[in-house]
Amino acid sequence: MISERHKARETALQALYELDLTAHPLVDVLAHSVAENNLSEEGDQFVRELVDGVVTHRMEIDEQIRQHAAAWPLEQLAMIDRNILRLAIYELLHNNKVPIKVAINEAVELAKDFGADSSPRFINGVLSSISHLATR
Repeated sequence: MISERHKARETALQALYELDLTAHPLVDVLAHSVAENNLSEEGDQFVRELVDGVVTHRMEIDEQIRQHAAAWPLEQLAMIDRNILRLAIYELLHNNKVPIKVAINEAVELAKDFGADSSPRFINGVLSSISHLATR
């Protein structure tokens, strides 16, 4: 059974993907993402917190991706991988509500579910190199 927080991370990832792909307003993306995924009030709040956090810190997060995945220009990364990284880096560096290992494992699971065959390994490598910056 999928945990509520994992389902919320999936929903947040889908919202971030849509924001990256379209010019839809954040408010609209969040409203329909939350409505479609039938989450609890706590899950809805977690989705909003994650998406708002990534959007707020996106420039800094993208700079971390550029530094720690230098062989892969940000614009050339698969959109799903880019948004999994953004979500996890937000949790690692700004959210501080879950252990580092949990944030990385959740991102790897998202990569297994939504990314290419090489995505989990790539995501794990980038996040492992960033994890030393996280303070707990």
